[in-house]
Amino acid sequence: MGSTDPVALGLPVPPFTPHAISVSLPTWRDNVDYEKGDERVLGTMVSGYPRFFIGLNIQKLAEICVQKFGAQGESAMLFPSQKTADACRTFIHERSALERIKIPARLIQLLICPEDKANKAVLINSEDCDCNGSTSILNLHIVLFPSEAGPFAKQFWQHCGAGISSRLAEQCLSLLPDVSPTSSPQPPRPSFKAFNKHYSVKEALRVSSPTLTEDLSADHSVYLEERYGRNLPLAAAAAAKRALRRRISGVILRDDNGCAGDQNLQLGPSARSVKELSEDDVYLFPTGMNAIWNAHQLAMRTRPLSKSVCFGFPYIDTLKILEKWGPGCHFLGHGLDSDIDELEKILEEQLKLDPSKPPILALFTEFPSNPLLRSSDLPRLRSLADKYDFLIVIDETIGNFMNVDVFPFADVVASSLTKVFSGTSNVMGGSLVLNPKGRHYATLKSYMDLNYEDTYFDQDAIFMERNSRDFQRRIKTINHNAEVVSDFLYAHSRAAGVPNAIIKEVSYPKFTTPELYERCRIKANAQTGAESGGYGGLFSVTFTSGKAAHVFFDALPCHKGPSLGTNFTLACPFTILAHFNELDWAAQYGVEADLVRVTVGLEDTAELLSGFALALKAAEATV
Repeated sequence: MGSTDPVALGLPVPPFTPHAISVSLPTWRDNVDYEKGDERVLGTMVSGYPRFFIGLNIQKLAEICVQKFGAQGESAMLFPSQKTADACRTFIHERSALERIKIPARLIQLLICPEDKANKAVLINSEDCDCNGSTSILNLHIVLFPSEAGPFAKQFWQHCGAGISSRLAEQCLSLLPDVSPTSSPQPPRPSFKAFNKHYSVKEALRVSSPTLTEDLSADHSVYLEERYGRNLPLAAAAAAKRALRRRISGVILRDDNGCAGDQNLQLGPSARSVKELSEDDVYLFPTGMNAIWNAHQLAMRTRPLSKSVCFGFPYIDTLKILEKWGPGCHFLGHGLDSDIDELEKILEEQLKLDPSKPPILALFTEFPSNPLLRSSDLPRLRSLADKYDFLIVIDETIGNFMNVDVFPFADVVASSLTKVFSGTSNVMGGSLVLNPKGRHYATLKSYMDLNYEDTYFDQDAIFMERNSRDFQRRIKTINHNAEVVSDFLYAHSRAAGVPNAIIKEVSYPKFTTPELYERCRIKANAQTGAESGGYGGLFSVTFTSGKAAHVFFDALPCHKGPSLGTNFTLACPFTILAHFNELDWAAQYGVEADLVRVTVGLEDTAELLSGFALALKAAEATV
């Protein structure tokens, strides 16, 4: 950590990483100016967290689609399926209607098909396209809307995490004539004639197959990944997804040779507490938030409609999903026992109003929460769910299934695979897992099997499979490093009884609601060989003054940017990035404006301690 080279403002984190999912915001001021929309920051950004920053390749491809199909003053967003594109259009219509404006939005399907015989791009009706059976065809679904409706479309992109990935955009651009995936995000106007068609008429774009040479950086990098055994070949995407589902379900007996997706691999009962769990209970999505969105859609389509409950202070988009889709939600933002008391009152009141249906649809909670690392009383919540017949959806991203076991209390478990499961910070992904012991499992399973569509781009799955092979080993190191650093900071805090400490509190499962976390922390088992779970890699720190927090953050010799669960230590002023326009609201729930959130990586433990000691010393000098 002490030797980490600083990454310039706006560049990818980690540096020199294609499709990096974080961006360098190295000082407190940089983060504030980013939220203010200052050109000093925005003008430098070539990367960002994909649900908030639409990648340059995606921007470029969208502009090409607008120039080809759009009318004057229109913009576009791109999706991998008709269902997600239609959901975006519906969202734009409904959210604009709430503001008493009527915004039209329309859909177009674009097929990009390599064709050896053609020397240029031509447009034909997909019904006449003889490449429909080709496995190399790329299928885009375009939502066109007036540019003034951009904020509504951006909300959908951010909340749902359903947009196309940067790798899909890169592959599309590589097939278009005279287009380079690495050039300016403002593309030249295509040579073909533009015209508009409604979604009912599919359009196909035939392009000649590119000649593979050593100079094609994207193809060359794929070749290197496959040649040296790091990645599965692109043709093995189905095996990669099978391997991911098996790792998540815990049915692999040995996962040390990169063959976890082999159809003939010997599997065992799940290593999770629910032995009946299988790979068929795991569903993959493009992002973790898309898994949450689909969990909510699943609940609404299989259970009587009622408001949901958001229990505990969540990552912001979970709350937005519950508020903006369906009947709305009850927000119990502290996630403490007093909130469960309040929940019981809500349940009784709603039951009196309508005894014919469950009083709430589902309860969504994180274990532990982000960024306060609070653990909720899952046994008590499960008891209420059984009594009042509602679903429990648990996001275990922060705890992760190597440290905690939440299945006995959940109907659905969601996770962002983007985080520590991947670790490398170069690919997005999410999972939704059904609990086969849940009382509504049969209904949920039937719906998913009939309606699930795989929109996880094959190349992203290939990279996620490679990244996650050493997940179990990495977790042990991250657990150890985070505990050592948290112990050090806690020992210098007022919460530990140090009267004049500059640190006020360290939020970390070991110190924050520890008795509730321990109920779900995995215990060592000599018979099964299971090892004890740790406390994860995430903690947050609050200070006695804003100035001390800012100086501490600026002095930390680690990468600074959004995301968590990375193999390298990464810090951010969480509340500034997530709640800049609602700081007072967040403070009501204990999320202070000057909170510093840190995710600890795989660095040498002594170097980590040295770096945090340096930052602490700088903060103490502000007094």
